[in-house]
Amino acid sequence: MAKILFVLTGADHWTLADGTRHPSGYWAEEAVAPYQAIKGAGHEIVVATPGGVVPTVDKGSLAPGVNGGQDGADNLLRALASMTELQHPVKLAEVDLADFDAVFYPGGHGPMEDLAVDADSGRLLTATLASGKPLGIVCHGPAALLAAEAVDGASPFAGYRVTGFTNDEERQGGLADRAKWLLQDRLVEIGTDFQEGESWAPHVVVDRNLVTGQNPSSSAPLAAELLKLLG
Repeated sequence: MAKILFVLTGADHWTLADGTRHPSGYWAEEAVAPYQAIKGAGHEIVVATPGGVVPTVDKGSLAPGVNGGQDGADNLLRALASMTELQHPVKLAEVDLADFDAVFYPGGHGPMEDLAVDADSGRLLTATLASGKPLGIVCHGPAALLAAEAVDGASPFAGYRVTGFTNDEERQGGLADRAKWLLQDRLVEIGTDFQEGESWAPHVVVDRNLVTGQNPSSSAPLAAELLKLLG
């Protein structure tokens, strides 16, 4: 049995360019699908957030329209209710990577607010990448990569093939014009080799021990790849 760290945003909003607080948090499917896959394989999960706050689910991610109908939304709510680890997160600053076999970051717009500038998260990502332990990050989760810094000040993820929520998907979602910055643009700026797939379709990129997924529908396929790396 392996022990997997889930790092979730502690934010309940995303501040837009005009200062408006857009209600947010983590995206439900991106936590639930990997959780079910990893638990189903017999592994243990520990949740960490900045400050140890109980993470907020993005209410938009619970809507029937993004879950294939009311039945899908109901199933998602039941799954979230069963994920007791979400109610007892540890403090991200107190995490010791040596205690874990893999690390996973779900998305939602919340990481754009806090994890993108969180030094503790940045250090954890840098250490996980260097350790060779499987590191999975999906959708807006790669915003956390922006806080990772090598000794020389460059990004440790420079040169890695990655994916994440694309500019086109942000535009289609209706928030691109109101955002302070777009994830795809920033990931390119720090030197990653951004791999853009078809909008909203599952798209997972594996480069060494790093596994990234483009959007919510990439969550389950990403979990499958993470489990492969765990062996």
